[in-house]
Amino acid sequence: MPIYEYECQKCHLRFELRRGFGEDGDGFCPQCGSEARRIFSPVPIIFKGPGFYVTDNRRDHDRASDKTDHNDKDRTPQAD
Repeated sequence: MPIYEYECQKCHLRFELRRGFGEDGDGFCPQCGSEARRIFSPVPIIFKGPGFYVTDNRRDHDRASDKTDHNDKDRTPQAD
């Protein structure tokens, strides 16, 4: 059974309840007994593996041409 987070309307206590999927309705505060509302939180997303960074999507021949261009510009003519 999943665990849901609730917040009391009256005393603002936050607590967790284990509820079944088929159960409807709000919970009740264990401290004051008044009605509590379910809190929805964003789900964390974790990106793993290749393809999530700019450098992962470049082709190898693009990198080689970038390196040769920079190396040619950095070279100074040598006197014989």
